[in-house]
Amino acid sequence: MRVVIAGAGNVGRSIAAELVGKGHEILLIDRDPRAIKSDTLPQAEWLLADACELSSLEEAGIDTCDVAIAATGDDKANLVISLLCKTEFGVPRTVGRVNHPKNEWLFNEVWGVDVSVSTPRLMSALVEEAVTVGDLVRLMTFHEGESSLVEMTLPASSPVAGQRIGDQTWPGDAVLVAIIRDARTQAPDPDGSLEAGDELLFVTAQVDEQELADVLSPRQGGVKDVSVSTPRMVTPGL
Repeated sequence: MRVVIAGAGNVGRSIAAELVGKGHEILLIDRDPRAIKSDTLPQAEWLLADACELSSLEEAGIDTCDVAIAATGDDKANLVISLLCKTEFGVPRTVGRVNHPKNEWLFNEVWGVDVSVSTPRLMSALVEEAVTVGDLVRLMTFHEGESSLVEMTLPASSPVAGQRIGDQTWPGDAVLVAIIRDARTQAPDPDGSLEAGDELLFVTAQVDEQELADVLSPRQGGVKDVSVSTPRMVTPGL
C-alpha cells in the first residue's frame, strides 16, 4: 500500500516508521527543510514541498496513493490537505490529525476527511478506560457513526462474569473482538470464560450500546462517549 504523510514532524515520522515496518510504501512531505530527515528513515521517500499546494501534490503523485495522512501541527493545513487529496486526486482513504479539540467538528466528509484522530480525545479515552469499571466506554466510531468500538472493564457483579463465552448472546450485531486480561490481549475463545476485571472490546451498532451495557453491567449500565472521533466525524477508522 502506498501512503503519503503530510507533516514530517515527530508524529509524521513515527507513523511512517510504523508503516514502513509493516511493509508499506511511504512518502513524507514537509515544507520545512529542518523536518526533512531522510537519514532517520531511509526506506521512505521524502519531499520538500507544501502539501497545501496542488502543484506539490501533483509532483508527489498523490493520485497513486491509497491513503493520505494529514499529520501536521496545523489543523487548517490538515483540512486543506485532506480536501485536496480527496476531491482533486481521488485518494480512497484520508486521515486527518486534530490538534485542537475545538476544531474536531470540522474534520468530516465535507472536508474530505474519512477518519479523524484527536490526540486529546484519545488521551481522555485512555484515562477513562483506566479508571472506569462497569461503564461502557465508546473509544472510536466508524462509518458515519453507525458503529463503534466500545470497552468495558467487567465488574465482579456482572451476570456474565464466570460464564462461558460461547454461551453468550450479545444484543443486535455486537461482536466481542478482544479480551485484555493480565495486560495481555487475546482473541475470544468460545470455550473460555469471562472473568471479573477483564477488559472487553466490542464492535457494535451505536443503537445497541445501551442494551449491551445493561447485559454486561445492569446496575450501572452507563455509556460514556470518549471516542477518538465523534459520530459525525468518522467514516471508515487508523
